[in-house]
Parts: sequence; structure tokens; C-alpha cells
Amino acid sequence: MTSKTEIESLLFLMDDPDPFVQQSVESRLQELGEKAVPLLDEYRSEISGEDAKSRVNDVIHKLTFDTLESDFIEILENGIKTRKSLETAIFTLARFGNPTLRISEYQKKLDHFAQMIEPQIKYKLDEKRKMKRMLKFIFEDLNFRGDTEFYHAPGNCFLNQVIDRRKGLPISLSLIVMFIARRLEMPFFGINMPIHFMLNYVGDKEELLIDPYDDGAIVTYDQCYFFLKKNNIDPRPEHFQIATNLDIVLRCIRNLIHSYERQEEPERVEDLRKLLNVTEMYQD
Repeated sequence: MTSKTEIESLLFLMDDPDPFVQQSVESRLQELGEKAVPLLDEYRSEISGEDAKSRVNDVIHKLTFDTLESDFIEILENGIKTRKSLETAIFTLARFGNPTLRISEYQKKLDHFAQMIEPQIKYKLDEKRKMKRMLKFIFEDLNFRGDTEFYHAPGNCFLNQVIDRRKGLPISLSLIVMFIARRLEMPFFGINMPIHFMLNYVGDKEELLIDPYDDGAIVTYDQCYFFLKKNNIDPRPEHFQIATNLDIVLRCIRNLIHSYERQEEPERVEDLRKLLNVTEMYQD
């Protein structure tokens, strides 16, 4: 039976310069498989030092990636046709950053956010005021905002960390809005604009473009055209079409690949490319 002491010993021996010892440790960990993860997770919570935690994270990732990949493929096979299935896919992708993630806890947090704002928008307000009140709630009351300091950090792509830190990328902040809106049947959609993901509110009377990275500010198409041209991109109509759920998943994976490339973590990049390749197979 695996013990915490054995786990500690194996992790200690990982630093041994002898290749035979390293290979033996690797073999034993693979033999233990995912049943060692709870002990590894417990050990990780008790140690201090980023290097030590990173080492444990790498071990847990190696032991759990096959299961993550299998679960992700199952989601793709079932089809990501609804906002709810998109939410499941995005949280499953977040397990790449935290294999022991308890997804239901974060879905409950989104439930709670929706319950907080629902009384304020349920009655009387017209649709535009409801939309503005929703954005104020998320970007002012809850204080979600763009991470301008560590823009390329992988954590900005993992929705659980975005919820915890209240910081993220344009696409992850958009997903926060979209997933809370799903619970309230509000028509927020994603716009897969190059470089900078946008939100689209599709009301009965008008459509509005929203910049999630600028505290939910309403912007014009002219502003977006100027932004794209400034970044040497020729604006095209498809840049402003509503993104499919699969488009969103693909963009999230590509963002993660870029983040881990910047951190020079080739093994993580390789695993993400596996997820990217299999996801691309499901494109129409």
C-alpha cells in the first residue's frame, strides 16, 4: 500500500543525479498511477517553496494527463453544442493546470454570482439597462479585470484561477460573463476577433460590442477596425462573427500553448498540442 512516506522518498530521490535512480523513481510513480495523486496533493499542500511545489505539480500532471485527455475527447465526441457543454469543456481544460480541481465547486461559485445579481435585473429594467447592470456587477462589484501585469501567465487561461484571482485575459473574462449570463438567460456571445477577444450583446433592438478587458466598456466597430489596423491586421467581416463554442475552446488551448512556450515548458506544450490536434478534428 502506498504511503505518504514513500511518496516523500520518491520525490526526494527525483533529484538524485544517478540516471538509474531517476529511472527507478519514474517507473515506481508510473506503477502507482493515479492512486498516488491524493497523497501527492496532500504533500503539495504541506510543503513550502515554489520549486518543490512545481516538482510535485509535474509529477501529478504526468500521472493524470491520459485521463484528462480521455475525458476531453469524450466531451468533444458528445459535441460542444450548448453553453453548458462549453462550460464543462473549459473547466475540464482547467484540470491541465490543476489535475485535482473540483469543478463542481467553481460551478457553484458561478451559480452564486448569478443568484446575487438576479434580483437586480429580473424585473422592470429594459434589456439595455439589464445588460449594463450585469457588466457593472461583474467588473465593479465582483472586481473582475484584465491582468495587465502578468498577461501571458497560464493562470489567466484557467477559469478556476480567474475566478479566484478576479483577473484574466479578454477571452477568460468573456467566459465569466457568458457563463453567469447563461444562468440568467441573457444573450451574451463571444466575438473571435484577432488578438483581442470581444463580447457581443445581442438584444431585440440592438447589438453591442463590449471589451471585457476594459471593465466591460461598450465599443464601436470603428474602434475595433482601428485596433486591428494598428496591429497590421486587415479587418474582415469574419473577425466580428459570433464565435462557435469550438472556436472558443481552440483559442483557449492556443493561448495556453503560447503561455507555456514563453515559460519554456516543452512537455506541457507537447501535451497541449495533443489536445489542440484532436479538437481541430471536430471542426466543421
